[in-house]
Amino acid sequence: MYPVFRMAKEIAVNVRAAPLPLTGIHVSHHVCWPWDLDMWMELNNGRTLTLLDLGRFSLAMRLGLGRCLRRRRWGMTMAGISVRYRRRIRVFDRIEVSSRVVGWDDRFIYIVQDIRRGQVWTTQALYRAAVTRADGIVAPAEVMAGIGAGEQSPPLPGWVSAWISAEATRPWPPETG
Repeated sequence: MYPVFRMAKEIAVNVRAAPLPLTGIHVSHHVCWPWDLDMWMELNNGRTLTLLDLGRFSLAMRLGLGRCLRRRRWGMTMAGISVRYRRRIRVFDRIEVSSRVVGWDDRFIYIVQDIRRGQVWTTQALYRAAVTRADGIVAPAEVMAGIGAGEQSPPLPGWVSAWISAEATRPWPPETG
């Protein structure tokens, strides 16, 4: 079940939060509750992605992207993700999720999210997001113009560019057998 109460909390906390510049960092705080656990008594990987959803949602609000999407009747979808899990998160651990846009290309916006438990980095995710409308993907330059940001992407970090290149070699549809 989607954590509607957590979503309501994020909206309440961030609806009046200061706007962020396009490459600003949004930080949200969460607790790992018993219903977030897997059979090994640590934060379930699916719930990790849900908590990252909440961070991206709040980031979009603070960037003005939410208003832009609603005004134009656009949507947003995640078109790819790479997650690195490095440390466990256990019941009642308090975590901090940092979310930021690192750049874009002609089709996608790249978002990096990090999770920290105290001073320990536990998880990092790189998302490839697409803004969509009825006729397909909206060019990120058009999206940036819609939120009043510059149309030129900051230089993508080398590891992000390498991931993009690696994804371009991945077969689609998936090979079977």
